[in-house]
Formats: sequence, C-alpha cells, structure tokens
Amino acid sequence: MSENAPRIVLFSGGTACRSTNIALSHRGASLTRIVPAWDSGGSSKVIRETFRMLPVGDIRQALMTMAHGEGKAGDVVKIFNARLSRALGQGEAAEEFRFFASGDHPLLQRMDAAQADTILHYLDLFGSAIPAGFDFGNGSVGNFILTGAYLAHDNDINAAILEFRRLLGINGHVWPSSIQPDVELSARLGSGHEVFGQHVVTSLDAEEAALGITDIALASRSVGMVRANPLILGAIARADAIVFGPGSFYSSILPHLLVQGVAQALASNTSAYRIFIGNILECAETRDTNLAGLVGVFEEHFRRATGTSAPFLTHILANRELFPFAKTVGRFRYLREGRIEALGGELGAQIILSEFEDAWNRGQHDGEEVASTILRII
Repeated sequence: MSENAPRIVLFSGGTACRSTNIALSHRGASLTRIVPAWDSGGSSKVIRETFRMLPVGDIRQALMTMAHGEGKAGDVVKIFNARLSRALGQGEAAEEFRFFASGDHPLLQRMDAAQADTILHYLDLFGSAIPAGFDFGNGSVGNFILTGAYLAHDNDINAAILEFRRLLGINGHVWPSSIQPDVELSARLGSGHEVFGQHVVTSLDAEEAALGITDIALASRSVGMVRANPLILGAIARADAIVFGPGSFYSSILPHLLVQGVAQALASNTSAYRIFIGNILECAETRDTNLAGLVGVFEEHFRRATGTSAPFLTHILANRELFPFAKTVGRFRYLREGRIEALGGELGAQIILSEFEDAWNRGQHDGEEVASTILRII
C-alpha cells in the first residue's frame, strides 16, 4: 500500500458496505472499518451471553471482507467463513466443531503449519471454556476462533483483532466502536413504546414499523455510559474521508454518534470529507421515510452530541429515482430522495445524484461506482 494512499474511515454494519469496502481495497485505499458493538442476535448472541463479551460477528465479517478486497481470500478465510449446521446442542453441529478442532479438516491440513497451530490453539481455548450443552447450531467457526483469541489475550478484543489481521495478512483495520462488553441499543417508536436489542430494532413487524422510530439510545448495562474504543479516535483524526453507510440507519449507522468521544473526534477533524451514502431501499427501520429525512435526523443527532449548530456532512450520495411512483424490491420500496437537494443547500453539502444500484443485485449498491465517487471526492 502506498504511503500516499487516501485514508478512509467507513462507519458501517457487517455486510451492507461489503461491495464498497472491496472496491476501495482493490484501488489501494488505506481503510479502517468501524463496526457496531451492540449486535444482539445470531451466533454472536450465544457467544456474547456465554462469555459476557462484546459481539464478534460484525467484526469477523468486516475482516473477511477486507481480506477478500486485498486478495487474501485463501484457506484461512475459508476456515473463518465456515459455518456449522443448524442442528442444536451436542448433535451434528457439535460433531462438526470437534472435527475442526481436531485439525483433521483438509483446509487446516494444507495450511501453513504455524497458521494452523495458532487457529487450533484458539479453537482449543474456546472449546475448553464453553459450558456443557453449548449451542453450536449455525455457529460461525470464525467467531469461535476470534473468541479463542480474545480469551488468549486476556479478554482484549483489540489484541484479538490484531492477531486475526496477522493470520489473514491484511493491511486494513477493523475496530468495534466501543470495547465495552454489554452495550445495548434501544429505540423509541412513534407510540412511545421502547424496544430493546439491535436484532429487535432491525426486525420490527409491520405494525411497529408503521409507527416509525423517533429516537434511539445506547447504554452499557454495567456502567451506563458507552465510551469509544480508543483506537477508532486516532483513525478518525487521521482520516482524509469519513464515510457513513450504507447500512441499517437506526441500528448500524446513527448509534455511532451516541458513543462518547466519537462525535467530538469527528468534529475535530475539520479537513476530512464527510460523506453520507444513502441506502437504495427502505427497511423495517425506515419504512415511509426518505433520504432527506434520514440525513436530517443524522445532522440533528450530531448537533445534539457536539453542542454545535454547524452542519457536519460535506457530501451526500443519493441513488437517482428512476420512477415517479413507489416501486418495490422484495418486501421493501426504493428509498425516495425527498427534498434532498434543498437540504444539501441548507447544509452546504454537495448532493451527488447518480445510479448507485448494482445492475446485477437489485436493491444493493454498486461498490465500484460508490468507490469511484468517493475517490473522485478525495
């Protein structure tokens, strides 16, 4: 990687900005992904509850994406991306785990011996620490390895991530927004009712989604305040561009502004371009909203967090509306622009209106087009 490579920080969830991450890596950008520390569902939930640690699923996914973008998608990545059967408890999935942990899996046997030994060490630590009856169903082998590294490094997730990066041989960084183990996301709906847990916020039923989300909150169950991972503050300070999205707005993008120290660090880097990437589609969190409305909520939360009235974003990427009426992909409609151009004028932000949808994957971003646009801005 060139010393003059643009330094780009991506605030995202685990998967939504995958194509953009890969495209920017292909083009030699120096990337730092900042992912949520409050995932409360899936395989991460079982590990989080068992070890009282922060969720590792988004971290692992982002690291795998970084490896793929840097051309390092070899046997190590295949092992980290492996997932066990959905069978529960000590059945088929547990047998699969024991096969991986034994070192007999062909991917491990053809791997560099030092890499294989390290992975097996972490799997052994994980296997030794789990309680009887642990639910392996649909578990991610990479999550198990990352948890083993966490245990090996005295419950230091940053050290475990650095070890993961060494095993993968990648240059890009991935950090959780906070390293506290018990961060919980909540959302207040239009009715005043609150829902708790990221997995609940991302899967509101039709009746709840129709009420809309009026506010969100982050809290640590043990100390209340959610503090920033120190390593992300340095990345923000050095960034040439800071990018928000794409991703689930209320559960993966906006909550980062609620982590103590993040908004202040963002405000301090006055030279970086601050870019918001609008989603292609609505989701359960954002039914009946539009891009202008979401950007307005983002700016409001930034002002609230920093106590400043100055606009924050410098650029907004908006997918061009090709139909003058509502159109759906699967369950969700395309996200409308709203009064985005007028809002851009009010904020002093440049609106870049283009066709950012992937022609082969409806409802998803064309990573190459988004990456090209970001690099043109820089």
